[in-house]
Amino acid sequence: MDVYDSLELLAQEDASLLRLAGEAAEKAYAPYSRFRVGAAGKMKDGSVVTGSNQENASFPAGLCAERVLLASASSLFPGMSIETIAISSLDADGHSHDHPISPCGICRQSLLEFQQRVKRPVRLILGGLRGKIYLIPDASFLLPLAFTGSDLM
Repeated sequence: MDVYDSLELLAQEDASLLRLAGEAAEKAYAPYSRFRVGAAGKMKDGSVVTGSNQENASFPAGLCAERVLLASASSLFPGMSIETIAISSLDADGHSHDHPISPCGICRQSLLEFQQRVKRPVRLILGGLRGKIYLIPDASFLLPLAFTGSDLM
């Protein structure tokens, strides 16, 4: 994992993707937690897909931004890999967090299974528009000792 102290130190393409994740967070439907998360994924062909969390009064029936993005990417670009996913979040006042937010357990499992399905690692950029940013070269690093489909056989 690489750690950067600010958005300005990232490669331009990575900084742009993280900004798009921040914009996606603004579109989140989070009236209960007020914790808005956005994700932006750059597909293998250069297309960008975004997602934001979508809450529901029937907790925990909501969807995280990462899973919204994965479902959209799988529907729009069947079988295509995602090269990089940037994940950003906003606090209850709508300000970008000043530290990286890591995907939850279900999202970690979903990211791992997506990259197994397309047979390519998914690179992650975790951060806000200010503060530290983490670059993780492979989503599987978030879920060591993962339970996978091969465990079911």
